[in-house]
Amino acid sequence: MPSDRLGKTTGGPLFPDVTVLLGDPSLPDVTKVGSVYSAEDLESVTRMRAALAALAGYRFSYLTDHTRLLVDLTEKPPPFVLNLCDTGFRNVAAHEMNVPALLEMLGIPYSGATPACMALCYDKELVHALAKAHGVAVPAQVFVGDSDPDASIEIGFPALIKPNTGDGSVGITRGSLVHDLSEARDYLARLRQEVPGRDALVQEFLSGAECSIGLIGNPADGFTVLPPVEVDYSGLDPELPKILPYESKTIPTSPYWQQLRYRPAEIDERKLDGIVAASKLLFQRLGCRDYGRFDFRTGADGAIKLLEVNANPAWCWDGKMQIMTGFAGGSESDFFAMLLGAAQRRERSSR
Repeated sequence: MPSDRLGKTTGGPLFPDVTVLLGDPSLPDVTKVGSVYSAEDLESVTRMRAALAALAGYRFSYLTDHTRLLVDLTEKPPPFVLNLCDTGFRNVAAHEMNVPALLEMLGIPYSGATPACMALCYDKELVHALAKAHGVAVPAQVFVGDSDPDASIEIGFPALIKPNTGDGSVGITRGSLVHDLSEARDYLARLRQEVPGRDALVQEFLSGAECSIGLIGNPADGFTVLPPVEVDYSGLDPELPKILPYESKTIPTSPYWQQLRYRPAEIDERKLDGIVAASKLLFQRLGCRDYGRFDFRTGADGAIKLLEVNANPAWCWDGKMQIMTGFAGGSESDFFAMLLGAAQRRERSSR
């Protein structure tokens, strides 16, 4: 991987002292199995610390205690925050935007998306509408309000049902892929029980190749486009739907965890140029900063369509952003060098 793509700042970083803000492992997190951090979650944090420690020119400290977060940030404001708190304030996913909001109120510079960007990207229907308005191909879908159980579901089948808000595939199970109206209504009723208070999307199921585009940088300085990654469903039990459900990210004993792999995406140059351009457009229109991941899947008509936008994609050593960095010949440390470089160049330019 060429050094000019590592996001290093000539002359050293603007903020060599960086405070890393993470989720709080001492608090419950209902998006995790048993509402507790798993051994895999903790391993990811250990590897993150090792990757950051290997970066020359930086000194890192960590904040994980959310019960003291406001006090700690107020009494001793850090020069710069690497915001890797994908769990949300006090591990409430809907409060992920509260973390950068707090940093902004205290005047602390930080990496990643703003509160406004996070609020937009948290609502999949809003992202769908914005993308469609800008000519980005999107799957057909129907919005079903939580208080509207009798909503008309005028869409072809098979279809995929998922919560309109949230991340980490919460609410997506093997039963999310429905084949008729009866199955759709049954799954919507199940969602209302399991994740109450959330609206849902009934979305055209895209059965083709599923890939992700990773961008690191900002519109003013340009982007590093990481090699796209594709979900490899070839080893999955053929009886299982080819989707990425909650269990694929949280349950090590699941066949989705054990049988799914990732590989470099095979996309012809014209189509790749198209989805990279779409990703850059959405990055700017949604107000993303420093990095982002854009998920696409091919439909039966051969068109590659946007699934969702991840403004502050969660980092783990075997996650998509890190896998893409590896495809480019980079290490775990290289990813953080690029991210910090992009964020601090943006801060330098703003000053």
